[in-house]
Amino acid sequence: MATQLSKAKSPTELVISWEALPDDFQLEDEPVENTSQPILAGALRESLEISGFIQPQMLIASNFGLCATVNGQFIAKAPDWVYVPSVNEVVSNRKSYTPNLKGDIPAIVIEFLSDTEGGEYSVKRTYPPGKWFFYEQILQVPIYAIFEPDSGLLEFYHLENRRYELKQPDENGRHWVETMGLFLGTWQGTKEARTGYWLRWWNEAGNLLPWAVEQIEQERQRTEQERQRAEQERQQKEQLIAYLQSHGIDPNNLPPF
Repeated sequence: MATQLSKAKSPTELVISWEALPDDFQLEDEPVENTSQPILAGALRESLEISGFIQPQMLIASNFGLCATVNGQFIAKAPDWVYVPSVNEVVSNRKSYTPNLKGDIPAIVIEFLSDTEGGEYSVKRTYPPGKWFFYEQILQVPIYAIFEPDSGLLEFYHLENRRYELKQPDENGRHWVETMGLFLGTWQGTKEARTGYWLRWWNEAGNLLPWAVEQIEQERQRTEQERQRAEQERQQKEQLIAYLQSHGIDPNNLPPF
């Protein structure tokens, strides 16, 4: 079964269809380029999960194959992080995803720049096409973000008239992702023994969505504040009792007001 998107009118145009992954197709098993990428991707998902954002119909994955058939040739690209608002069927062990055929097109894809010259900016249209061309012209993903972990530089592109346009962040250095109702921005700190720049989510009110360790620390601080407040109230009560007793007043037998 295939969902036809367009018909070519000239040799330079693309014929794009959405077909299920062929049974004999072997997805490229490229090694992760550095140890930071899985941590960065996992951190993005973790805060969404903890905040209760993730719903069963959503697809959130990293290093995961997005598929399309272009001019009769099957193509799969694996972004470092991808968010799909809704899929047609919830599958526990999904091997790949074909937009339009299996559900929504991705709302946002994110790539983490590596030390080597990668294909994150590649507009190569011949087979196999570059990542930029694939996201922009074939999948037409509304938002494409490219993050450089070492410098903390975040490039945020919106699809406008079938072309990616670079967008500037707001006064807080963040970008609004309308389909998620969240801001995306950079944050500097330490997690899992990695100190440096991270991509983080903020809600509409500007509150940072916490990681598990941060949520635990917040709960510890709340518990400590409650303990201190209770101790302060106990001390104030003891001081009041002592004061009344020093003036010959029985605190257990006070006259009614």
